Amino acid sequence: MRVSLITVGKTDIKWVSEGLEVYSSRLRHYIPFEIREIPELKNVSALSRDQIKTAEGKLILKSLKDSDDLILLDERGKEFRSIEFADWLQKRMTAGRDIVFVIGGAYGFSQEVYQRAGGMVSLSKMTFSHQMVRTIFVEQLYRALTILKGESYHHE
Repeated sequence: MRVSLITVGKTDIKWVSEGLEVYSSRLRHYIPFEIREIPELKNVSALSRDQIKTAEGKLILKSLKDSDDLILLDERGKEFRSIEFADWLQKRMTAGRDIVFVIGGAYGFSQEVYQRAGGMVSLSKMTFSHQMVRTIFVEQLYRALTILKGESYHHE
């Protein structure tokens, strides 16, 4: 069982990249974890938002295996407290399927991606930049695994 994070576009903010590396390396002590970046579309100024979402959606879906448990990080997803997220994650991991979380592009996901998804998680009712969400989410994933292991990283 592996956990992956798919993102649209590269991370070009230094502190975001540094945070991602810190928490990604910590995560790898607990689970096989990888971040996969889907390249940003080129020449999008002539495309509508729906066309952009459709094109990005095709790239997202192409990067999945049929057996992957696809979870979208989406503002309409379920919100969790950290302990609740850890419990939710444990149940998903027990199923034995690879879990693939996805952070979409600036306009969200295509209808096809929503239809393929096995779940949606929201990190907050607030909106974060797509770059910042990467580090925030990977830290929360790390936090959840330390909770499941009974380690002292999370205080409650």
